[in-house]
Amino acid sequence: MSEANDATDQPTSEKLVELAKRRGYFFQSSGAYGGVGGFYTFGPQGASLKGNVEDAWRDRFAVAEGNMEIDAPTIMPEPVFEASGHLEGFDDMLIECPECGESSRADHVVEDNTEYEDAESLPIPEVEEVIAEYELVCPACGAGLAGQAVETFNLMFDTNIGPGDSQPGYLRPETAQGIFVEFPRLKEYARNQLPFGVTQIGRAYRNEISPRRSIIRTREFTQAELEYFVDPEEDEPPLERVEDVEVRLYPVSEQNDEDGAEIETTIGAAVEEGIIGDAWVAYFLGIAKPWYEAVGVDMDRFRFRQHLSGERAHYAADCWDAESEIDGNWIEMAGFANRTDYDLSKHEEYSEDRFTVFKQYDEPKTVERATVDPDMSFLGPEFGGAAQDVVAELEALAERDRSAFEGDSVEIELEGETHELPVEKTGFSVDEETIAGEHVTPHVIEPSFGVDRVVYTVLHHAYSEDEVDGEERTYLELDPEVAPTFVGVFPLQSDDELEAVANDVVDDLREAGLSITYDDSGNIGRRYRRQDEVGTPFCVTIDYETVEAEETTVTVRERDSTDQKRLSVDDLAETLAAIRNGDREFEAL
Repeated sequence: MSEANDATDQPTSEKLVELAKRRGYFFQSSGAYGGVGGFYTFGPQGASLKGNVEDAWRDRFAVAEGNMEIDAPTIMPEPVFEASGHLEGFDDMLIECPECGESSRADHVVEDNTEYEDAESLPIPEVEEVIAEYELVCPACGAGLAGQAVETFNLMFDTNIGPGDSQPGYLRPETAQGIFVEFPRLKEYARNQLPFGVTQIGRAYRNEISPRRSIIRTREFTQAELEYFVDPEEDEPPLERVEDVEVRLYPVSEQNDEDGAEIETTIGAAVEEGIIGDAWVAYFLGIAKPWYEAVGVDMDRFRFRQHLSGERAHYAADCWDAESEIDGNWIEMAGFANRTDYDLSKHEEYSEDRFTVFKQYDEPKTVERATVDPDMSFLGPEFGGAAQDVVAELEALAERDRSAFEGDSVEIELEGETHELPVEKTGFSVDEETIAGEHVTPHVIEPSFGVDRVVYTVLHHAYSEDEVDGEERTYLELDPEVAPTFVGVFPLQSDDELEAVANDVVDDLREAGLSITYDDSGNIGRRYRRQDEVGTPFCVTIDYETVEAEETTVTVRERDSTDQKRLSVDDLAETLAAIRNGDREFEAL
């Protein structure tokens, strides 16, 4: 990719935001009413590019892997988020300016003005100390922030479900919970066979304290997530499929080393050497890397970074981020986490359903079971209304430690008090039982992609400038797989005969499944520049040679090189479709 920026140039991000608004990629929403921070509208070009990225993700992570896809509601009742932990632990660090009252993310203030790169992983008291030590100021008005309290701010958008005494609900902060809460039914669709995966592409909502950098950090965004359910004792990933994939890794050990650096290796070697400790996470990193390359992420500005312990989510045993470099800064595009059995266990605890999979044994097994059958005529008078609680404690103790029942009496603890019961009154016994299988709570491996950030990265990495015929040109070097429009069709001039052929060409190309735009406005050079700027890979021009020569041909121009070739109209659709599918090269025509 070519870029003609030097240190004095406007940053590519600023140029890209201007281009995006001008050419219909994305722009701040509700502009007629002054705009609302953190909300963006994808225009005609952006919606198409975003849709193509989503389709590419679906093809790779759902279709090619044989995973299911669902579409769950974006609003869910409060108990879902009590179980998931979002109501208590889904917070960012907020600091308020004493002068102007502007709220900012404290960790962002630190990262933007000090050498700290991951202030989010620091505890709040340490963030307050850094702000005081560096005498950091409010980003809005410049007033000092030293001494101001840093507080936690929950990012959930709340709402009410129904009128009157309505049920409290929340807009989902991630698409994952919509998959987890439906697990009892989804496992049936998977015929109760592990492993299996469920994907979802949809909107998520986070009430960001300080949304910024256009569509990189917003309050409404699109996620593409895969929740892959595995038996932690038996299921192993097919690492042989990805073991040779070359990756750039930035593990915790290197981040904590003053002289640490990124490591160039392969997935297989990284697992063998223990750099990536979780084989399932490694497998999905191996799938993701070539996918990112296919949609147009510059591999020279791409890496996987392991989460530091302070920034890792409470449910994650390990987590790696896919990161892209944007104007010298690394941004997260996806997270790859082993969520263990946290989510399913929590939902089973809070709900009235079972979040396990029954694993059938090859042959039935005979096992010993410790059980209790308490004498309620003894427990009732002795414990009154707490008798059932005593039964529950005895059952738990029998399952946990049968040796406790070996004497004449057994001790249990109830509401902080110790009680001694005669063993003969507990009905304790150890019996043999033949069982056909066991219930397993799956562990969850989660690749979670931020679609908007992928779109932004693809556009940023595709942004290029050069000079054509002595004139400066801006173009987007988008991969044909994701470009909003594949072919622009132009009649050279306003001429009925040329326009008739151009319309026929448009029909033929659309029938071949290619995305087409028709443009007859302005001189041909301006039309080329317009299509270059929106990233259209090819332009077809119908000129007078098309209608006057014995063989009907058109001029086909390639975006990046600006090279032109004459191709037969009869073969045009087939040839361009072959190029679109990667079966032919324009240079070889």
